[in-house]
Amino acid sequence: MTTKKRPRIVRRATMDVSKILEELAGSRLSLGDAIEAVRLSDNTSQTEMARRLGVTSQHLCDIEKGRRLVSPGRAAMFARKLGHSEAVFIKLAVQDQLSSEGLDTKVTVEVA
Repeated sequence: MTTKKRPRIVRRATMDVSKILEELAGSRLSLGDAIEAVRLSDNTSQTEMARRLGVTSQHLCDIEKGRRLVSPGRAAMFARKLGHSEAVFIKLAVQDQLSSEGLDTKVTVEVA
C-alpha cells in the first residue's frame, strides 16, 4: 500500500491561510472549502455553524458544496463571526464569483 505524500507546509507569519489550505487540497480554494475547513477544525456540525453564521443548514451546505455563492460583504461578515481574516474570505468570495463566470483570474484583496 502506498501512502500519499502530503505537501510540506512552511509556517510563516506572513503566509496567507488560503495558500496553506490550497497546498493541502492541491487545488484552488473556494470560500465554501474554507468555511468547511473552519467548521471541521472546530469540530462543529453544519447545524451549529449555520446558527453561528445566521443561515439555514441547507444554505450552509450549498455554500460548502459550491452550489451557492456568497457576496463579498457577506463573506466579510462570516469572517468576523468566525474570527478569521476578512481579506481572505472576501478574496475567496470574489474569486468564486469570477470562476463561476468562467474567468480564470487571480484575485488579491487588501483591507484598508
